[in-house]
Amino acid sequence: MERVRPQPTVDSHGRRKSIFTEVGLVDESTVQRDRSPAPVLIPDLSTRPLPPARTVRFRSQNDILGQLEEHSDELDGGWESASDLDRGEFEALPNTPLQISPRTKPPSRMHQFGLLAIILALLVPVIQTGPITPLGARGNVIPRNSIDYKESSSFVKREDSKTDVCKRWAHQSTIVNGTLYIYGGNSITNPKQTEDTWNNDFLTLDLTKSWQISKPSLTGLPRPSGPPEVALGTLWNSLGSLYLYGGEFSHKPPRPPTAVSTWEYNLSSKQWFEHKNPKSSAGDKAPEDGQPIQRSAEGSGFGVSTLGRGWYFGGHLDMWTTEGWNTQIDRVYLKSMVEFTFPGHSNNAVESLRDGKTASEGGVWRNVTDGSEGSAGFPERADGVLVYVPGFGEQGLLLGLGGGTNDTFTQMNIIDVFDIATSSWYKQTTSGKVPKFRVNPCAVVGAAADGSSYNIHMFGGQSLQPAGDQTQYDDMWILSVPSFTWIEVDMSKQGVPPARAGHTCHVWDGQMIVVGGYVPKELSCDSPGIYVFNMSSLSWSDQFTALTGDRALQAWEGKEDSQGNPLGQQANQRGFDSKAGLEGSYAYAVPSPVQQVIGGKETGGATLTAPVQTPTEGPFKSGTPITYTVTGADGAIITETAAAGAAGGGKGGPNIGAIVAGVVAGIFAIVAAYFAFCAWIYRKQVAVWKNHAAMVTQRSETEKRNPFVAGVTATTSSKVSSERPPIPGSADGVRMSGEASQTGYAGAAGMDPLGRRSSEGSVTDDLLAGSEPSFWGTRGVLLNPRRSLRVINKD
Repeated sequence: MERVRPQPTVDSHGRRKSIFTEVGLVDESTVQRDRSPAPVLIPDLSTRPLPPARTVRFRSQNDILGQLEEHSDELDGGWESASDLDRGEFEALPNTPLQISPRTKPPSRMHQFGLLAIILALLVPVIQTGPITPLGARGNVIPRNSIDYKESSSFVKREDSKTDVCKRWAHQSTIVNGTLYIYGGNSITNPKQTEDTWNNDFLTLDLTKSWQISKPSLTGLPRPSGPPEVALGTLWNSLGSLYLYGGEFSHKPPRPPTAVSTWEYNLSSKQWFEHKNPKSSAGDKAPEDGQPIQRSAEGSGFGVSTLGRGWYFGGHLDMWTTEGWNTQIDRVYLKSMVEFTFPGHSNNAVESLRDGKTASEGGVWRNVTDGSEGSAGFPERADGVLVYVPGFGEQGLLLGLGGGTNDTFTQMNIIDVFDIATSSWYKQTTSGKVPKFRVNPCAVVGAAADGSSYNIHMFGGQSLQPAGDQTQYDDMWILSVPSFTWIEVDMSKQGVPPARAGHTCHVWDGQMIVVGGYVPKELSCDSPGIYVFNMSSLSWSDQFTALTGDRALQAWEGKEDSQGNPLGQQANQRGFDSKAGLEGSYAYAVPSPVQQVIGGKETGGATLTAPVQTPTEGPFKSGTPITYTVTGADGAIITETAAAGAAGGGKGGPNIGAIVAGVVAGIFAIVAAYFAFCAWIYRKQVAVWKNHAAMVTQRSETEKRNPFVAGVTATTSSKVSSERPPIPGSADGVRMSGEASQTGYAGAAGMDPLGRRSSEGSVTDDLLAGSEPSFWGTRGVLLNPRRSLRVINKD
């Protein structure tokens, strides 16, 4: 703004002209004659500076309100002379002595109209751009050096994302510490909506608590103002931030793509940050530095937070992904894969991140092209899935499943395998019944507790043939690795969600959470469109059951007794390096149909630990999987599992199911041992009884022939004469035979002539009571083992 300096006026008086004079209603001569008949003199102003010309300035509304109260007594129709504070700026101006001037004629009407036009020309733009209070404003000239220009900002409350929609598909999602984040994609609010489906909705789904699929724990976050409305991209996470890459812009109505940026959502500050114009870095199987990263759509994205990297495989480029794309150029399908290293992580495959160097803010990109672009057997593809399998190679493997183009599909009997450590692609043949070719499925991986198998669960997808008449699938398949055997899940006896494609799915607590998807046209709405599949029992559930609970919000301290499990890993596989287990596999048990194919049991122990079709190269030929110890307190091979009906949320406690099972097993063992002991007693008792029965029979026959001999034999057979007590009435202790015949049976019942209880009486009357031994019954061995032992010991 230029400073306005005062100029001398032609006819300056010591008073302000009347408004009537200004507009020509009263001439100056009349005023002079009527009000001041004496000549009007202009005093000599040489002794004081000339005040500046009257000026007007409109301030902001706050300044106006602030000045009104202070200077309300000086308001004069919105005009004023310069303040005394500005007088000092004009002290140095030359003083011009003024003489008595002749009276001038009043301005002509043309002059008046011109002046009015100039005033209106100045005021109209100001009125249109700035608010003016009805009372006017006091405005002073602001020195140039005091002007401080600031960018204007406005604070507008952003609308929360919608949680209740008719259909949702083609979005991006990821899990962090038991929270599932969902961004963008397509959605409609009524079945007839065909346009304006792209959105930047931002939602969360809480997996630390249990909920019903009819009312999932969804929360709508404020819609971000920066990130674009895209679909069919990917969302990675580094545990501290989310990273949005790729995706295509709206077709209906057409919205041209913007420049490529990496958008980061910081979880702690809950703010979005833009990293503009990303460039690639040189490294293994990658071109030189400085290549622009292009935006791809309909590719396969996957991130591994423990490695600090994310990948996006295949996809396409066209006028809906690339800024300034020529509409006359056909869509280009890709074979390559971009890799993004999260800030703070190292990556030996990138030249600038070797020797322990870490990525700075904004991350580091690498475009992996060699090994795929030049391979004739490596087809272009889009709409496939990418999954991560640890335990093979130094850093694990990525497997690409499904996908294709508008005209061709990728084979399902041959799987593309990417070795992360060497940045190399391999192919592996599968066995078993092969699924139909498809695009847009979803897939998750469950890890056996001992690491002997990784089972990839693939659900849904669609066929693009014939064009314009897609067919969606609702089947479930399992690819068991490392055997690479396809197993179809029988779901004929259970309710299955509607067929779908373009959905996302994630694994947490051994359960597959399916979000959204493009469903057949016959289905008007699919709301809320979230489903849960139990990967252990291979059954669809009407609820998600939280097993890790709030332990996902606690840090793992590296100790076995630590309660924290932020990655939801199997209890014996917790960790944050390449040797750690898969996220979300906590409480996962190998399903029975898989056990029947690969061997082992629910905790692992697979006997089929190599591909059925022998690999010719790669980690599955020379490498061995990482094994994890699964032991209990008693050394038994067990795993930490949760009851099927466990309710979510709480911290981990004792495994009630395992305790009950152990107690029951112990009781059965004790009962079995007792039965075995009683059986042994019974056999011994029967043998004793048979022996005594034979002796009694033999003695009876002898007594019939010669009762006296039988009696003597019976009494003298067990002891020699010196051991027997003397017989009363006999000098030498031997009765006469006649006396003996009279007294031998005259004593107490069961006593022989020598005063000793007979063997027959001992067995029959005392213990066996003349009956055959019995295993059951009130007097049997099972209920009276002590009595049976007396029989054996007495004999």
